[in-house]
Order: sequence, then C-alpha cells, then structure tokens
Amino acid sequence: MNYDPNVSPYEQIGGAETIRKLVKAFYARVRKDPDLAPIFPGNWAETERKQYLFLTQFLGGPHLYNQEFGHPMLRARHMPFPVTQRRAKAWLSCMSHAMDDVGLAGEIRDYIWQTLAQTAHHMINAREEESETN
Repeated sequence: MNYDPNVSPYEQIGGAETIRKLVKAFYARVRKDPDLAPIFPGNWAETERKQYLFLTQFLGGPHLYNQEFGHPMLRARHMPFPVTQRRAKAWLSCMSHAMDDVGLAGEIRDYIWQTLAQTAHHMINAREEESETN
C-alpha cells in the first residue's frame, strides 16, 4: 500500500477496525514477552483500550485519547516504568509482528513504522542495570 500524505494513515490502513485488530495482535504478544509483560498493569482490557485511543489519534484519526485523558505526554506518562533499550526493542518487535498479523505492508507500513520507532526510542528512560532492580 502506498503512502499518501494527503490522507491520514488512520484512513489509509482502514480506520477503527484495523486499529482494533492491531492492538489485539500487539497485546497478545506483549502478554507473552518476558521483558514487557512485567511492566504492564494487570488490567489488560484497559491497557488495550487506551492504546486503541492513542493509536487512533497518533495515526490521524479522531482525537479520542485527548478527549478522555488530555495531551498524551507519552514520556511523562511512562516515567514510572523502566523503559530500557531492550524493552523498546521488544515493544517494536511485538508491534512489527502485529503489523504483519493485520497485513500492514508497503509504504504506509514503512511510514507508520518510522514514527513508532522514533517514539519507542524517545521513551527510553532507564539503563538495563537500573531496570533489574525494578
């Protein structure tokens, strides 16, 4: 699928339905990941719901996250959780596989991937040895 800068990525990938599938596929992997699962709160349904709201907005859809929670302030909201280089890589791996699962391909996938990768690396807030005590 080609990327069209005149149409939001949200619309290009199929909107709400695709975001829901992506979030479900992503968290199915996160739950099993030994690096990621321990830092997520136990309420997976709420975590998935928030991710759906965020990705909808992040990809140019309705501003659902802002309407409910205000500005995402991603880095600040993730500060209580030790996000290391290894965890960022694990997050990206889970997302890459989830993107495969829902059939995201081509230029639009590349565009989305680049923005998610930049965000994941921006979220790093701890060194590996610091996270071992948390």
